[in-house]
Amino acid sequence: MDAKKAEVRARLAQEAAAKKGKKGFMTPERKKKLRLLLRKKAAEELKKEQERKSAERRRIIEERCGKPKNLEDANEDAVLVLCQEYHKRIGGLEEQKYDLELNVKRKDFEINELNILVNDLRGKFVKPALKKVSKYENKFAKLQKKAAEFNFRNQLKQVKKKEFEMEEDEKEKKQEAKPEWANKGKDKGASEVEAA
Repeated sequence: MDAKKAEVRARLAQEAAAKKGKKGFMTPERKKKLRLLLRKKAAEELKKEQERKSAERRRIIEERCGKPKNLEDANEDAVLVLCQEYHKRIGGLEEQKYDLELNVKRKDFEINELNILVNDLRGKFVKPALKKVSKYENKFAKLQKKAAEFNFRNQLKQVKKKEFEMEEDEKEKKQEAKPEWANKGKDKGASEVEAA
């Protein structure tokens, strides 16, 4: 029995040692080294690209502007000729700039027209962004509008009261026409108020 246990322990120890030794090709250390190498390579490529772009830029500037002229030994006539040459060059560049801007505007217009045609053919139209509005505010506003429509007092004309007032004589006649007991009640109410 002890022999079997020792054999099983030895077998498990061998399997554990085999697992530790095998680990795989990409260990964490190798991954770190690989990342560092990739970063260095990317940095070198980026630097080369920047140098290539700057050299291309310098070449284009020299081609368009020409090499600088030596004006230290030049007399007035040479400077005048040089200024006229630069003036002609500037005029030509302005013409080119104007033509290019006009072409860009025309092509933008054509692109816009084609987009409209494509949208028409598809049946899809650009929907404008809508504002978020509360449903309850709309309902409340509609109710207020309906209430304002049914408010008849606002629609009636105001009438001057003086036109329809009776004269004082007519008022007195009406008071006299009332029975005595109606007038007495008023007198009693007035006397009770005075007594209090």
